[in-house]
Amino acid sequence: MAVIESEGEAWSEYSSRPNREKYKISLAKSITYVAYLSHTLCGYSRSIDDFGFTIYVCDLLVNKQYRGNAIGQQLLECITEDFPNRDIYVMSDVDDYYRKLGYKIEGSLFQVIKPQ
Repeated sequence: MAVIESEGEAWSEYSSRPNREKYKISLAKSITYVAYLSHTLCGYSRSIDDFGFTIYVCDLLVNKQYRGNAIGQQLLECITEDFPNRDIYVMSDVDDYYRKLGYKIEGSLFQVIKPQ
């Protein structure tokens, strides 16, 4: 949670109560990769598997002080290596980063608004 908390408001939905406990449960049920540098957690990815067809990368986060060292790219490569026969999609709010890696936009994401 330290990496998430270091992001401040941008990731506070995951780190604030009561969502913090929900997110811990989500992490336990997800495909999670972590990156360490000199025994320091510097990044992680969280993905979900639809059991046979696709892997969805929900979260990719690298601590600000470690960005620019290809850590995020390496985390994504771990996913592609472990799931070579699956389509992999990233849920993104930083499209330019994924374009830089050579990924292509495929569709879009909508939030379903529930009636009050």
